[in-house]
Amino acid sequence: MTPQSPKQFLLSLPKWVLICALIGILSGSASAFFLVSLEWVTQFRIHHDWIIWFLPFGGFLVGLSYYYWGESVAKGNNLLLEEYENPKKVIPFKMAPLVLLGTLLTHLFGGSAGREGTAVQMGGAIADQFTKFFKLDNSERKILIILGISAGFASVFGTPLAGAIFALEVLYFSKINFKSILLSFLVAYAAYFTVEFWKIKHTHYSIPVVPELSLNNIIFTLIVGILSGFAALLFSRSTHFWSSLFSKNIKYPPLRPVIGGVVLAIAIAGFGFTKFSGLGVPVIVDSFSNPNQWYDFLLKILFTGFTLGAGFKGGEVTPLFFVGATLGSALSTVIPMPIALLAGIGFVAVFSGATHTPIACTIMGMELFGIDPGIFIAIACTIAYFSSGSVGIYKSQIVKGAKYKLYQRLNSNF
Repeated sequence: MTPQSPKQFLLSLPKWVLICALIGILSGSASAFFLVSLEWVTQFRIHHDWIIWFLPFGGFLVGLSYYYWGESVAKGNNLLLEEYENPKKVIPFKMAPLVLLGTLLTHLFGGSAGREGTAVQMGGAIADQFTKFFKLDNSERKILIILGISAGFASVFGTPLAGAIFALEVLYFSKINFKSILLSFLVAYAAYFTVEFWKIKHTHYSIPVVPELSLNNIIFTLIVGILSGFAALLFSRSTHFWSSLFSKNIKYPPLRPVIGGVVLAIAIAGFGFTKFSGLGVPVIVDSFSNPNQWYDFLLKILFTGFTLGAGFKGGEVTPLFFVGATLGSALSTVIPMPIALLAGIGFVAVFSGATHTPIACTIMGMELFGIDPGIFIAIACTIAYFSSGSVGIYKSQIVKGAKYKLYQRLNSNF
């Protein structure tokens, strides 16, 4: 981005404060509506579990909506990353209602998906509309994309600090200027307080016992970090594998979620795997106090990768929380550390590995669980970041810095 003089920055600040306020209020309100709607469809599915058998029908609706009206926004989060890196045209506003409807249908009928992708895409689509209104150039439009991602993430999870940093980190820190950093934090808090204004409650987690920082506990944390990185790698590769498989073998896009829905309905309803449908928040909460089966995190990877790969809509982050928390919880049977701490470490470490955002994930861990486990969270997030491979859940994300150099060196040696 073109650097601005201090005078230019101060002159443009009122305009950007207004933009942040508008994006924060609109994105936060959209996320609030989304969270309320998502809770409603989730509760309906839980109390009417027969509806899972109609998952192919829901998939057909999602597939048709994107085939006829959403081809230009089908890339989802990757479109935001591509437009930031190489701005071409304003993101169509229809991205917001399409991903909202697609996600609600996915969760209503029992697909395994998340919610961050929906909030981020709504935030990005809303933010980019201000390009024309304020007559912004490409460098300023990049700031809008940062603001949209920040507002969407902060509002849907109730973590403004992590949301602001995630938007900056996922877009590669070294290409961000000071103005973007300041505005990212401003819009994140605007969106966060908007959701608070609408009295939307976020899930609360607790790590009541944090052990001392001993050599043994550091080693155990390193192990959890490595395993979390491997889980993140498996999650990313699984999602990309199923997406490639469906696109290569089923040429008519609306048919992909129909066939995927048939398989999912049989697996989830027919074989009793309902705990892996939807967000899985109750399972995540329970993992902080009760050990999970060692294979739970693997099944969530399978179901989520298959759901998203088939063409259903939603995010990946909450499933990543599920994967990490259940992995950490299961490890409590062999690692002598508090179960809540292990679940919490896994919760954010797998996310760190899959999105290449260790700083945001460390901050998020401290926002959710408090400062006390911060050092354990930071260690695990960093190790997971380095051990999760060079490709994350976002294909269009540019990975630079120490991790990029590490994998470049590894590739050159083999």
